[in-house]
Amino acid sequence: MKSITPNLWFDNNAEEAAEFYTRLFPNSRIEKVLHSPADNPSVKKADVITVDFTLNGQRFVGINGGPAFKFTEAVSFSIDCEDQAEVDRYWGALTADGGSESMCGWCKDRFGLSWQVVPRRLIELLSSDDTEANKRAMEAMLKMKKIDIATLEAAAKGS
Repeated sequence: MKSITPNLWFDNNAEEAAEFYTRLFPNSRIEKVLHSPADNPSVKKADVITVDFTLNGQRFVGINGGPAFKFTEAVSFSIDCEDQAEVDRYWGALTADGGSESMCGWCKDRFGLSWQVVPRRLIELLSSDDTEANKRAMEAMLKMKKIDIATLEAAAKGS
């Protein structure tokens, strides 16, 4: 098997979404934009049908399928963040311009796609050998929207 490519159904704004995502993530680019050779149920002749793009090495296809299907939290993409600065940057960009915050590091972008913005430190704290520190870090995380590493570390220490 060569690869598995996630296909994302957009309401006729796949190219706008691909441009946004490729600006946001490093090592990303739009590979190909396919225009319709004729009118069809989703788009008119010459409109964008699909956009092939790569986000940090992962290939995606955005489909201009129209309003029939919406994104749900049943599918989300997790962003592995090195530090608080990365958390803040991704969170700010994804929740801007019509995006929305949710709980525990989850958010939706303005296209309705769900993201988990996860600092590596959260995983470290939740998987340490100190079960009481794990519990305190988890309890702190459950109260957060955007994950705050300093607050998690303080909770884990019992401060």
